Amino acid sequence: MKLRIASLTLLCLALAVVPASANTIYSNGPANGTVDAWTINFGYVVSDSFVMPSGYTFVGFDFFVWAYPGDTALTVDWSITSAEFGGTTYGSGTASLSSQFLSSNQYGYDIDRLSASGLYLALGAGTYWLNLQNATTALGDPLFWDENSGPSSASESAVGTIASEAFDINGTRNVESPEPGSILLFGSGILGLAGLLRRKLRW
Repeated sequence: MKLRIASLTLLCLALAVVPASANTIYSNGPANGTVDAWTINFGYVVSDSFVMPSGYTFVGFDFFVWAYPGDTALTVDWSITSAEFGGTTYGSGTASLSSQFLSSNQYGYDIDRLSASGLYLALGAGTYWLNLQNATTALGDPLFWDENSGPSSASESAVGTIASEAFDINGTRNVESPEPGSILLFGSGILGLAGLLRRKLRW
């Protein structure tokens, strides 16, 4: 009897809780790789806007770069702010990067997709800015964020307003905790089912 009630409870909990999976919640892609790119190391900062459609937890980002042949991006300093280069800072850090080679362009640069993951930052609906700087590479070369003129607004610390860059913001939708009334209703349902099982066993 107790085993049946425990199994029923676990089944109901499994149905009530659906795990969230990370997905792209904003895309300023695709990569261009042939027009221009902006330095994100050696003191330069590039800032691009993005829009959160509702409450999400930011877990990482992908962006596209021009890299010197044979060099590999290692890390980048990131921050998410309320305005370009500043305002309120909602989160920041140094992200380790995984790199995927895509192609070589007409200028001899490698076009790479870089991914930063394992981040965690709850954000509400609204417009934010992703700022990238202090990138490091295995050989110490400059690293350039690909310009693709997507829908974002963008700025570069030395020149001001520029065309925007290629990137994706990844996250999971925020799920609100159940209200106390919902928890009580769920609990009473479990107790009711347990009572029915007990009555059936007595018959």
